[in-house]
Amino acid sequence: MRAQYCYALPEGEVLHAQHSSWPLFRVTIHGSDTERVKLSKRLVCAVKHLPMRLQIHYEKDAQKSVEEGVAKDPTLTLDGRILLEGLVSAEEITQTFENLLKEES
Repeated sequence: MRAQYCYALPEGEVLHAQHSSWPLFRVTIHGSDTERVKLSKRLVCAVKHLPMRLQIHYEKDAQKSVEEGVAKDPTLTLDGRILLEGLVSAEEITQTFENLLKEES
């Protein structure tokens, strides 16, 4: 476990992996290198207190992102569904994942 929670989660690493009974959200962050890292850090900070696991894939291919309907840098998707566009607030990220957790239950 990392001492600092606000970090860019390495691709493939699972946040809260030790909690195997918690739901796992496999998300993709699309965008430029700088914006992907910013959103990843903000995402980890925003969901660290929630009873969920998180795994991030970083999509670096702009053409593939555009084909998937991504128009803003950065964009967060889950199963092809756009969850968040742009560098949104931590509060908005938290609310989005709280809503996803409600959907899961």
